Amino acid sequence: MWAFVKRLWSTIRRPSVHYSLGALTIGGFIMGVLFWGAFNTAMELTNTETFCTGCHEMRDNVFAELKTTIHYTNRSGVRAICSDCHVPHDWTDKIARKMQASKEVWGKIFGTISTREKFLEKRLELAQHEWARLKANNSLECRNCHSSDSMDITRQSARAAEAHERFLFTGEKTCIDCHKGIAHQLPDMSQQSAWTGHGSASSLEKATAYLEQQQSGKN
Repeated sequence: MWAFVKRLWSTIRRPSVHYSLGALTIGGFIMGVLFWGAFNTAMELTNTETFCTGCHEMRDNVFAELKTTIHYTNRSGVRAICSDCHVPHDWTDKIARKMQASKEVWGKIFGTISTREKFLEKRLELAQHEWARLKANNSLECRNCHSSDSMDITRQSARAAEAHERFLFTGEKTCIDCHKGIAHQLPDMSQQSAWTGHGSASSLEKATAYLEQQQSGKN
């Protein structure tokens, strides 16, 4: 193996006999452009709704729930797709997210949530992971579309305007702290203490309980 590596390195560092430096430079540039184009095309394909809902685990569970919310159907006709909420738009953050999401391939291979029963059993854990990720990056994906700088709170309800002024604009809270369950149904929060290892109700639990009450009032 080491001998092969040495021969390969010797070949790479040996000056070209048949091609000029200019030809090699232009050829390398063209190959770089082709590679970059192919890479970005593949990256964008994995951001499409068709790709995200290509497996029944997503199509029959969370995507079916999304279709009942205002993020899917609304008066303006502007619709969010999976990648809008789960993939940052900035390239470096997007690459980091794609690398993190590659672990989900193993879940597909081993059937971690291959049935509705398995999905419901894992739902709280999956939701907690996603909430923690959004909390850590200051709800970066939410800000793909929603900017606090351009938010006109005079057109919001008094309660929403007060909450945004008090918590969002001051940086005390981020979007996901108050807007869980806005695109997907909330999991069974009665198991939260067992999953997190905390017996007392945290502010997260209280906020989630309030959201559950709101959600049940809409149904």
